[in-house]
Amino acid sequence: MATAFVLKGYPRLSETFIAQEIRALEKRGHEIHIISLRHPTDTDTHPIHQEIQAPILYLPEYLHHEPRRVARALIQARTLPGFTAAFTLWGADLRRDFTRNRMRRFGQACVVACELPDDIDRLHAHFLHTPASVTRYAAIMRGLPWSGSAHAKDIWTTPKWDIREKLGCLDWLVTCTQSGADYLRTLAPDPETVSLVHHGLDFSRFAPPDACEHMSDTPNTPLIILSVGRAVPKKGYNDCLQALASLPPHLNWRFRHVGGGPLLNELRDRAHGLGLEDRIEWLGAQPQGRVLSEIRRADVFVLPSKQTPDGDRDGLPNVLMEAQSQRVAVLSTRMSGIPELILDGETGVLVTPGDSAALSDALRRLLEDPALRAKLAQAGFERVRSHFSMHDGIDSLSKLFQPQSTAA
Repeated sequence: MATAFVLKGYPRLSETFIAQEIRALEKRGHEIHIISLRHPTDTDTHPIHQEIQAPILYLPEYLHHEPRRVARALIQARTLPGFTAAFTLWGADLRRDFTRNRMRRFGQACVVACELPDDIDRLHAHFLHTPASVTRYAAIMRGLPWSGSAHAKDIWTTPKWDIREKLGCLDWLVTCTQSGADYLRTLAPDPETVSLVHHGLDFSRFAPPDACEHMSDTPNTPLIILSVGRAVPKKGYNDCLQALASLPPHLNWRFRHVGGGPLLNELRDRAHGLGLEDRIEWLGAQPQGRVLSEIRRADVFVLPSKQTPDGDRDGLPNVLMEAQSQRVAVLSTRMSGIPELILDGETGVLVTPGDSAALSDALRRLLEDPALRAKLAQAGFERVRSHFSMHDGIDSLSKLFQPQSTAA
C-alpha cells in the first residue's frame, strides 16, 4: 500500500520519533508520501531526515498565501464524489468550533484531495488535532480509508466531541502511552480501535558509548545536569530553575539546556533573577548528533514535565529513553507515560510534577552520590534496551498498514 502521512510540519527537530517511524516503515517496504501542513521552521535537520525517501507535498499554511492554488482546489474538490459529505461534516464542526483554524483545515483538505497522487491507498495523520481534521475531510472527499497516531497535546487539549467523532470514522489509531490509550478508549465508539504502541528507540542510532564520557567527580570539575526539551510550559523549566537555585551552595554543577521554544528568553531572565546565569548554558535547538554528544557528557538528565492549565502534557518523551540508552541517571516526574519507562528508585528517580522542592532534593541526592547515579544509570540502560526497542512498535505498525487493515 502507498500511504500519505499528514504531519503538522516536516522536518522538525523535536519530532525525531516520527522520522524514525517513517524511515523504519520504508525499510519494511512501505511506500510513504509526506504531506506537511507547513514548511519547516528549524534550520537544522537530523541525519535520518536525509535518509527518508518519501516525496513531500507542502500545503499552504495560510490560505491567503496561495489564493490561486486554494481557489483551484476548491473548484476541483466540488467534483469529487465525497465533497458534499465532507462539506456537511465540516459545517457541523465549524458551528461548534467557529475559528480561522477550522476554516483553514477545510481549505488545506481540498488541496490534499486534489493534489494527492492517484496511487495513494490510505491517509495517516500524526496528531489527533489539526492534522487529523485535514486528513478526515480529505479522506472523505477522496473515498479513502484513514488512520492516525495520537501523542500528547493532541490527546489532552482536543475537545472530546472532536476526538469521539474522529475515532468513530477512522480505521484504527495508535498512541504511545497507556494513560493516553485508556483515555481515548473511553471516547471511542469501539475501544478496539485504539492500540498502544510505544515509539521505542532505534539502538543502531543510540549505541552505548564506547567509554564513559561523563565528567570526573573531582572537586574542581562541575557535574553536568542536562535537559533536552522545547521551552514550553509543560516541560516544567521554571520548576527546574527554582530547584537549581535551591541546591546547597557547596555543590559544583553546571546546567545545560538543549532546545528551542517560545519561553527561552523568559527562562534566561528567570535564571538571571535567581543568580544562576553563570552556571547555565542555553544551547538552543540542535541536530541529533550534537544532542547525543551532550547526553554522553552528562552526569544527570532532568526533565520536570507537568500538566498545564489547558490540559497539555507530555506523553512519553523520547529524550528520556535516549538518556537512559547512554547510561545516564534520569530524573523526571510522575506524568503521563513517564512511569511506564522509569521505575522510581530502580531505573531512575520520579517526583511529583510541579514540586520544585522535591525536584531540588532529588537533584541534590544524585549529585552527592556517584554510586547511586551509576546504579540508576545501569538499571535504566538495561530496562530501556530490553523493553523499549523501536522494532517492536514498527512490527505492530507494519501489520496495521497492510492491506487487510483497510476497512471494508
